[in-house]
Amino acid sequence: MKRDKFNLEALRFDKKGLMPAIIQDYKSGKVLMLAYMNLKSLKRTLKLRKTCFWSRSRSEYWIKGKTSGNYQFVKSIAYDCDMDTLLIKVRQIGVACHTGNKSCFYKTIV
Repeated sequence: MKRDKFNLEALRFDKKGLMPAIIQDYKSGKVLMLAYMNLKSLKRTLKLRKTCFWSRSRSEYWIKGKTSGNYQFVKSIAYDCDMDTLLIKVRQIGVACHTGNKSCFYKTIV
């Protein structure tokens, strides 16, 4: 993955050092999940070309797919106009949701 000379520290992480990352299938455009990253997990993601997140509940890093085999191979990473949210397009292997669904967004309100 080619990276610009963009300064990652310029991104706006919250008070806990976290930023939401929206994960999207690069072919279909379907939103697969939302997770959180800090600067270290973003750097790991860039290095590994697999998504790496910070678990707020377990207070630890996790690479998506390391235990399930459902890896996400990064195709592109963009940030929004406020520089406080990431959009990561991936090639999803298997399902994204721990429930076995392709996307975590399978329940509807309306």
